[in-house]
Parts: sequence; structure tokens; C-alpha cells
Amino acid sequence: MKVLVSGGTGLVGRYVVEELLSAGYQVIVGGRRAPPPRLFSRPVEFAALSLDPDKDQIDIFDDAYFFVHAAFSHIPGKYRGGEGNDPKSFHRLNLDGTVRLFDAAKRAGTRRCIFLSSRAAYGEHPEGTELAETMLAKAETLYGQVKLDAERALAHLSTPGFAGTSLRSTGIYGDLSPNKWDGLIADYLAGRPVVSRAGTEVHGRDLGRAVRLMLETESTRISGEVFNVSDISVDTRDILSAIRRETGCRHVLPPPANRAALNPMSTAKIRALGWMPGGAPLFEETMQRLAAALPAAPEHRSTQV
Repeated sequence: MKVLVSGGTGLVGRYVVEELLSAGYQVIVGGRRAPPPRLFSRPVEFAALSLDPDKDQIDIFDDAYFFVHAAFSHIPGKYRGGEGNDPKSFHRLNLDGTVRLFDAAKRAGTRRCIFLSSRAAYGEHPEGTELAETMLAKAETLYGQVKLDAERALAHLSTPGFAGTSLRSTGIYGDLSPNKWDGLIADYLAGRPVVSRAGTEVHGRDLGRAVRLMLETESTRISGEVFNVSDISVDTRDILSAIRRETGCRHVLPPPANRAALNPMSTAKIRALGWMPGGAPLFEETMQRLAAALPAAPEHRSTQV
């Protein structure tokens, strides 16, 4: 079966594409530009795709049995605040354009649509509050509101012949390059100051497995639903400790961050379908891979901690 993955060449979309390829799916990558040669482990097709809501792109769904929507227009490196100084265009492309794609997929006869949403849809809650899908979402950023409104639009479009599901994901980490932690690691190795922060994360491969699960689970169990996708909590010190250990860099590590302020995401709902993330072992394996790809660390004179 063919799966159209919008934004498949992005930092998140690549993990989804690779998981689907490894499972034997034929993948069509939708985006503004065709992927570079050998970007993926196996051949993929390409379809020119736009988030412009004025375009009817029903033709790109002709061969797509499933649709995974990972495309998102934003300032490079930023999601929250990714609108920059043009919130109108941000809203138009990421909400209006997304809903237009959902509608085109449904009219074309695509059987399932998986939307990659975000924990930002929950908005702010008191420290330590566990975020569950049954909670009233109250997004407080434009990014979060766009994701929440797109979730609701997809649920409204869902029917027995068109199963729409939203995956409300936390931060995505992984070992593909470029990597979300490239800048942080470079600053640490160069001896520049780094800020200690804590956050919740899930590996991109585990997100890919969550997407695959949505394609292979009985449609009545997932249609119109939202599922949290999260795994571990890590802070800057965790990330850099692994890099330090593997490279021999002796720069001072930042202090531990306050994890009590985090809002963990309940994943009981998706785990009930059989999803099981990699946890701490996968994090350690990933950091070893990232460290192994770095040049040999020079001698440092900073005090060890």
C-alpha cells in the first residue's frame, strides 16, 4: 500500500518515512522539492505538494491509500513562535492549507489520515500536571491553537470510510543528521555557555512506530481520536553528559534542571494499542551514535564535575 507523507524530508518526517519503508510500505514524499538522492534507505516517489489553501490538490492522492500529514510552515528552528512577524500567513498555510489537504484526501478516497499534532495544543497547566487526552485543551500560542484546530477539523471529517487520527507528540529527538541538538552539542564542545533546561522527548523512530500503528489498527479504534506520544524526560545535563562520556570532552556540565516543573504526558491510551517506546536505553544508544559521529574531542582544561 502507498502512503503519502507530507513534509517527509523534514527533521520529523524522515523518521516516519524510514519506519514505513522498513515495514514494507511504498512511500510518496510530498513537499516543495524532491528529496536529494539517497536521503532515504530505500527508493521513494515524490509528489509536489503545497500548503496553499487556494490550491485543490486532489490529484496527488490518486495513488495514496493512506495520508500522513507532517508538513508545517514555520521559521527555521522554531515551532512555537514560528510565525515570526507574519501570523496571518502562518495561520493560513498551517490551518487553512492543512484542512484543505484533509478534505482533498477524503474526496480522493484515501482511507486514513494521520495528523502530526503537538503537546502545545494542551496549553499551560500547573507544574507537575499530567496531560491526558480527556483534558480540555486550551492552547495559548498560535502554534498550539493551529494544531488544536486542525485536530478538530480532522475529527469532524472522519467517517467510516475516512479514519482521521491526530498524534499529539512531545519533542522529537533522534540520530539523523541534521539533528535538533547539533547547536547545543557544538556550544558545549566549544566551551560556550549552555542553559540548563528539562523537557519531555520521544524518539523519532518511536513516533514512526506510532504512525504505523495508526495505519494498522482497526479503524473504529482510532478514527476521530487523539493520542499522546511521549516517552522520557531529559535535561541539558543528560544530553551533554552522554556526549562528554563518549568524546572525552572535559568542559563543565550545566547543573541539573528542575524536572518537577514538567508536565508529563500520559501515554496509557496509545500503549493500550500495543505501542511501546524505547525509553532510557534508546536514549543512551542514540547519544552514543551522535557522539560517534563527532570529530575527536580536543584536550580541554576546564574543571571536571
